[in-house]
Amino acid sequence: MYEPNQSYSVTAASNRFVVVFDTDDVDALASDAPGLLSAEGFGTDTYFPRLGIAVVDGESGKLGAFQAKSLASHRRLRVVPELTYHALAPETGGAAPASFADTERLTWGVQAVRAVESGYTGAGIRVAVLDTGFDLDHPDFASRTVTAESFIEGEDARDGHGHGTHCIGSACGPRELDGGRGYGVAPGAEIYSGKVLGNSGSGSDTSILSGIEWALENECAIISMSLGADVREVHPPYVAAGRAALAQGSLIIAAAGNNARRSSGDEGFVGAPANSPFVMAVGALDSSLGIAEFSARTLPGRGGQVDVAGPGVDVYSSWPGEQRYNTISGTSMATPHVAGVAALLAEATGFRSRELWAEIVQEAERLQLPSVDVGSGLSVSPPPAEI
Repeated sequence: MYEPNQSYSVTAASNRFVVVFDTDDVDALASDAPGLLSAEGFGTDTYFPRLGIAVVDGESGKLGAFQAKSLASHRRLRVVPELTYHALAPETGGAAPASFADTERLTWGVQAVRAVESGYTGAGIRVAVLDTGFDLDHPDFASRTVTAESFIEGEDARDGHGHGTHCIGSACGPRELDGGRGYGVAPGAEIYSGKVLGNSGSGSDTSILSGIEWALENECAIISMSLGADVREVHPPYVAAGRAALAQGSLIIAAAGNNARRSSGDEGFVGAPANSPFVMAVGALDSSLGIAEFSARTLPGRGGQVDVAGPGVDVYSSWPGEQRYNTISGTSMATPHVAGVAALLAEATGFRSRELWAEIVQEAERLQLPSVDVGSGLSVSPPPAEI
């Protein structure tokens, strides 16, 4: 289950590599990708045609020679080791005096993003949450249709960890509950739960890219990913995947990372996949709308910037099993709040992809905080439609 004090290291999967067909015109180059790889003697485990990415077994030297040959023939390829990613859990919540607070009816996060006042619910918008799965028997979702798929070998789509159920609750859970507080930003959205992290809380490029491919196949307008690896370098697979998603009408929103320790002077950095310039990176705020202790800061250069912020400290939401609810913290919790707001904005405006990204940034509430910490500010819901 959730371990708030657990720290993780970044590891590369042994003898597995990601081949990125790095071009804006994915179809022109990547349609023959399996053939190109097979001709060089590589066994292609997984190829994602919507992304122009393959994951293969092979020796790094052999793949390097293949990359050099491809460059010589004017094919743009990147070959990088496959990494391992984890559900993002901070070491401390870093709670601050509240200017927002949970009430008997609503969580502070739903209040802060002004979801109820908007009048929108995300109706008709498909939201994919790629995480540890979902508690398909949770009573708060008994009347909802949830499309669930597992991309973890040997595990079904059910959530044996808790992180995924919590994130789906914040993004798409109920706003009204008999005898309880509402905690979901977009209760009318269509839920797609992709299990890309196992019950241990970890997954690979293969599982995550499989989930993105599946979300695009199902025409999900928003893909929420509260996961990451603490690597400073932009990881090429998510440059390609983020760009391909935008080209196909979808927006990937990802957690900036929990590697800051601000009280100790360590401001951290945005890790992968959020540091892709084609993925929206989300920082975390506390209930006083201050930057969370653990929330990662923008790195210099293209990619690696925090784009927007959301409620991420002491967030109450759904949880698997008899417990039903839990209160936890992280940029993981901020991300589904922004994904929920994105669903409301998509419903209100009809915008998708880059237009939706621009609308999220434009509508954000500016804060008295550095943009390197919170980007354009607190992501907020659209105002009510004019009659």
